[in-house]
Amino acid sequence: MLVEPPEDPARLAQDRAVAEAVRARMASGGRASPDADAIALREALKGLSPPEAAAVRSVLGRIDAAQGAPLIVWGPASQVLAADRHGLGARVAARPEAALAAAREGARALMDLTAASAWWGRLLAEPELRVVAALPDHGAGPPRALMIQRAPSGPTGDDRTFWVTDSPLAADRIVSALGAAGLAASPLIEAGGLKLFALAGYVQAQDGRLNDAPGSLQGVIGAAPVF
Repeated sequence: MLVEPPEDPARLAQDRAVAEAVRARMASGGRASPDADAIALREALKGLSPPEAAAVRSVLGRIDAAQGAPLIVWGPASQVLAADRHGLGARVAARPEAALAAAREGARALMDLTAASAWWGRLLAEPELRVVAALPDHGAGPPRALMIQRAPSGPTGDDRTFWVTDSPLAADRIVSALGAAGLAASPLIEAGGLKLFALAGYVQAQDGRLNDAPGSLQGVIGAAPVF
């Protein structure tokens, strides 16, 4: 015999409250910039346990996917990270050039950090495209993918900045040189004669501490919040 499940009006009311909150949040629209989103998200996550924070981020990520610029992904890590954070609506690019082209047209591009492509080096010549997010963004380890967008990457209170150089020096010597200038750097990846580093904090492209940084071609390509 089939047994009808008992009614649970209290949990049903909670589920309805979640649904109504999602409806209200979607009706309010998106924020003006990625850094504004990050600051608001950090406030929303205060006091939550890791499972609670993960659930909230999943809901808000899907709202962002529904309201924000189209999301393009390149690389297997980006596909997994985008699905976890934003759902399954991202379009897959076959080549990094296609993802960057979509970003130039107003999309967001989440792209793998891989030694197979130094796509991130091209941002030195395209200052209108900036890194605005890096996933995973918990700060416990290096990011596996960067999100690129035609948007400024302003400070959020807890950030890491991405810096590229063509210096032939070993990564540890570059880290030492940046440290002597007052910058804490971590090497991320090397490809195509370029090296990518993460700098602790929000560092502006015109920061004087970078004036004598190693490399004849070098510069900041954006910053991303850490949660």
